[in-house]
Amino acid sequence: MADQLTVKKKCCKSGPRCKKCPVVWKRLETEGLAVRIDKRTYEPAKKIPGKKFKAARR
Repeated sequence: MADQLTVKKKCCKSGPRCKKCPVVWKRLETEGLAVRIDKRTYEPAKKIPGKKFKAARR
């Protein structure tokens, strides 16, 4: 993954949520798989397991 990732401004609430959705990255942050840098910038962990990423997108 990238060193830093900028998420979208607003969630479109589609199902499953897109990979740049702020809700997805907030869920990953609460699980300890990402660190929030700014309001819309996150730093992902070295490796995010696919199952955890899929679960966050639901």
